[in-house]
Amino acid sequence: MIALRSALPADVPALAALGRDSFAAKFGHLYRDEDLLPFLEGTFSEDAIRAELADPHRLYRLAESADGTSHGTLAGYCKLGLVSGWPDHAHGQRPIELKQLYTAPDMIGQGIGAALMQWALDEARARGADEMQLSVWSGNLGAQKFYARYGFAKVADVHFMVGQQRDHEFLFARML
Repeated sequence: MIALRSALPADVPALAALGRDSFAAKFGHLYRDEDLLPFLEGTFSEDAIRAELADPHRLYRLAESADGTSHGTLAGYCKLGLVSGWPDHAHGQRPIELKQLYTAPDMIGQGIGAALMQWALDEARARGADEMQLSVWSGNLGAQKFYARYGFAKVADVHFMVGQQRDHEFLFARML
């Protein structure tokens, strides 16, 4: 069973570890160590996660698998940017950005991504957003298919830097 809840400061170590592990498992083979390692250490450091949790323009939602304790095992998380990083590509007046939707590598296929996506769409609407945007690596066909099931479509070609490597990404969006 999966339960969703808001992130707390005590969740920082688990969030940092899940972010690092998920990114490395899915994409680590694409990068040289000199690009990947500093990216992981900077993006998913505990200090970086702590700062994001304190940022009023970021919103995290955690997915936990029930284990009989007050808090279960972190199974995934979703991060929204309440101010979109892609305003030049917006079709709406109040876009919001889905910045990350990660599932623990050993828990993919258990409905965690679906639960987090539904929360993200509902939360965006509740906050008055009229569009949701996200970027996805051009070679990540599984993620593109997942997003398409929720009505997202490609609206632009963008890029994402990991160290010195520039990745070709697609900007997907959907109106809310």
